[in-house]
Amino acid sequence: MKIAVDAMGGDHAPREVVSGAILASRELKVPIILVGQEARIREELARAGGGNPLISVVHASEVVEMCEQPANAIRKKKDSSIRVGINLVASGEASSFVSAGNSGAVMAGALYILKKVDGIDRPAITATIPTPAGPIVLIDAGANVDCKSAHLVQFGIMGEAYARKILGIESPRIGVVSIGEEESKGTDLTRETGEKFRKTKLNFVGNVEGRDFFAGKADVFVCDGFVGNVVLKTMEGMATALGHFLKTEIRKSYPAMLGAVLAGGAIRNVKKRLDYTEYGGAPLLGVRGGVVICHGSSDAKAIKNGIRMAASLGKGGVDVEIAQSILLHGRLAEEGIAAGS
Repeated sequence: MKIAVDAMGGDHAPREVVSGAILASRELKVPIILVGQEARIREELARAGGGNPLISVVHASEVVEMCEQPANAIRKKKDSSIRVGINLVASGEASSFVSAGNSGAVMAGALYILKKVDGIDRPAITATIPTPAGPIVLIDAGANVDCKSAHLVQFGIMGEAYARKILGIESPRIGVVSIGEEESKGTDLTRETGEKFRKTKLNFVGNVEGRDFFAGKADVFVCDGFVGNVVLKTMEGMATALGHFLKTEIRKSYPAMLGAVLAGGAIRNVKKRLDYTEYGGAPLLGVRGGVVICHGSSDAKAIKNGIRMAASLGKGGVDVEIAQSILLHGRLAEEGIAAGS
């Protein structure tokens, strides 16, 4: 199935987006529809060497700028690259949509056009984070800043389905991000969420703390979008700072520089594991169809990997799995609380 890509979205569009699409078509053999201002897209395709049988272009005359109010932009700019691209998914011409543009507009467009999966109140952004114990899922990473416990349970159900279908984790462990592992710790929201999770048949491990992200205690870390976005941005900043610290220390002495040369392969491998562009983007779970939101500063490699992720969403049938899981686990959580069991 084809992947629709917003060629006009991001700080380096359309050049880096087109370059990423070309990389994806060559390496992944994925058919791609580039959506946006056709003349500019074809100019970039020509600059990169001409036509590609796996890449087609759909014209969209308008662009949603980063500073625009998302809902208004989606309503008023009916021929924007975001809205046209999401329409391709809605019509079945593409299985997924990828954009590094205005993330709020992408979410608004997905809700307005694709609609929510049955049983889901709020879609959530899912971030995959590399750790020494393997990749973990952080949900929500920024879509919903004010949540109820029922929303967090739904986030956990969606994250669990994603971890099983895409990351291949047989029985993902779910934890609620809190300030202590004891059931009594945290806010009213986290305590009530934990109580509801215990009524489901999910592999719930209780509260998890900030230090547990890299300790292998859980596979799916559940929180509201405010906490999740702070966590994600802190991790990104920490990874960048560690790289700067390492470079500074290596340059201080010749033995350190020699050691860096000898350990060059290991250093490159660590850098690759910490590089957000290796994952490409964050899926928006809970809508009908695949939607991947990429970082606004995405380069060609990040776009390529965003397309790879979008292709895996289509093949994995994550939205179908979420619909089935929410019927079972969401009902158990609500019925268990209502019955006081």
